[in-house]
Amino acid sequence: MRDQEQPQAGTDHGALDEAEYTEFMRLAEEEGFDAEEVDGELAAAGAGPLPVLAVVGRPNVGKSTLVNRILGRREAVVEDKPGVTRDRVNYEAEWAGRRFRLVDTGGWEQDVLGIDASVAAQAEFAISTADAVVFVVDAVVGPTDTDTAVVRLLRKAGKPVVLCANKVDGPSAEADASYLWSLGLGEPHPVSALHGRGTGDMLDAVLEALPDAPPESFATVTGGPRRIALIGRPNVGKSSLLNKVAGEERVVVNEEAGTTRDPVDELIQLGDRIWKFVDTAGIRRRVHLQEGADYYASLRTAAALEKAEAAVVLIDVTEPISVQDTRIISMAVDSGRALVIAYNKWDTLDEERRFYLEREIERDLVQVQWAPRVNVSARTGRHMEKLVPALETALAGWESRVPTGKLNAFLGEIVASHPHPVRGGKQPRILFGTQAGTRPPRFVLFASGFLEAGYRRFVERRLREEFGFAGTPIQVSVRVREKRGAKRK
Repeated sequence: MRDQEQPQAGTDHGALDEAEYTEFMRLAEEEGFDAEEVDGELAAAGAGPLPVLAVVGRPNVGKSTLVNRILGRREAVVEDKPGVTRDRVNYEAEWAGRRFRLVDTGGWEQDVLGIDASVAAQAEFAISTADAVVFVVDAVVGPTDTDTAVVRLLRKAGKPVVLCANKVDGPSAEADASYLWSLGLGEPHPVSALHGRGTGDMLDAVLEALPDAPPESFATVTGGPRRIALIGRPNVGKSSLLNKVAGEERVVVNEEAGTTRDPVDELIQLGDRIWKFVDTAGIRRRVHLQEGADYYASLRTAAALEKAEAAVVLIDVTEPISVQDTRIISMAVDSGRALVIAYNKWDTLDEERRFYLEREIERDLVQVQWAPRVNVSARTGRHMEKLVPALETALAGWESRVPTGKLNAFLGEIVASHPHPVRGGKQPRILFGTQAGTRPPRFVLFASGFLEAGYRRFVERRLREEFGFAGTPIQVSVRVREKRGAKRK
């Protein structure tokens, strides 16, 4: 039952009830970890999605330089010419103990065509999905017509905005920043992204604008229809599948790829319950080179996925599994949604193609072996009855949780039977852990040292073998903390 998906003793404890939380904090105290830091990690992991901060502005005002300054490392590509950043790029950032997701965007310009229009559309989409926005303006140049157009866009979006007056490299340049009051966005924060001047004060303002956590957009009503996104590259049969499960022609089907452009929400009775399906536009390769309606369709697809609880990824079995297919699956996994993979047009397979398809699945989809698989034909209706059980399995895994005591007994067995390799004369080990959240399952492990990526993958694989989690990605984060006794030395 969805109203029993997880205990809710307190929002700060994530998915832990009061008894589990007390026992877990006692265990952390015994191991010598700082109770306040452990409590913060639990709250962060149990809070679900992080608040999103988008960095926007016209080209060459220093957005990527500011992103690198906020991150404290060189991640975003920076070059002394406009238009280096084109796609939206996501990073996880932290300031004053609060984590948030940082989105770097390409420069926004008005009345542009071709790739520049696509870059502008990416920026607009970033604004629409963000919880707050940092609007970067070149204080030396001053407000331009393009900046004024961005202000209109921001006001229309209705998001909290922090105005960053960049390229203020010294006190003498602060007068330039004062001219930006004319934009009507409140106090401009004078910053030098290149040298770090003023970024702390600006980030303090950002934390005031950001919510502690964004509201979950899916399945907030107990007993309501589960929201399922149908995604895949163009012409794999998404609309045909929707029509078949609906039992009538709900959406247009045409052999021409890309017939569907707007997501189409449909309430459909399947089995003994109502499901809400979203038939989305196909995601095309090289997104940033698209123009016009096709480009916006791919953005709407991403938005539909963000609102879904589960994704059904359709793959055309008559063609080799492509980079597009794997990228779309990765998109669903990265979004943290439950996942079912539907291999469409199965009725057309001959033995030779089936042999090669199985090899392609083993080679290209090895990272999602946990996803339920259904072999269907949207044209004939073959095996459509298997879709609902696959979705129910995936959603059950997505909402399942392992009690802390049971998890730590399991982790103890792993440490005893398969210890971490010795590196540099030291052997890090997992000390304790908990599942701090669900939808998808989120685990926090506390260790005595850094755990290598290969060992983390091993732990994830063993978690699946022991506890299931079919049809859902799981997130495992590791926190390494010095013991308080070591800090005093």
